[in-house]
Amino acid sequence: MADTIIKILIIVGLFFLAYKLIFTSSRGLTIFEMHFKDGKLTNHKGKIPERFERECRTIAKSHKLTCTVRAEKSGHVRLHVSANVGDNLIQQIRNQFPFEYYDKKQQDSSKLKG
Repeated sequence: MADTIIKILIIVGLFFLAYKLIFTSSRGLTIFEMHFKDGKLTNHKGKIPERFERECRTIAKSHKLTCTVRAEKSGHVRLHVSANVGDNLIQQIRNQFPFEYYDKKQQDSSKLKG
């Protein structure tokens, strides 16, 4: 009886571990997030580059978008746009995003140059 309970607990534990590994994504540090509803910026958080925000508002307003635009940093910067937006609009938003602004190498000022 105890042997069967131990086997069941091990199997349940393995299923739980597999579920966690498959369905949980390791997201990076969220730089900013913008929520649009019917072409208007309803909610935002984080520091958004001014030019990018202006261009996104223009694109969202002209196409009456309801979506979320999020930038994450995990080693490098990734831009995520909701799946309900068409590929051509996603590309327009990506073209406006200043990747070079975030990809600058941080200079190490702790070492003295000789």
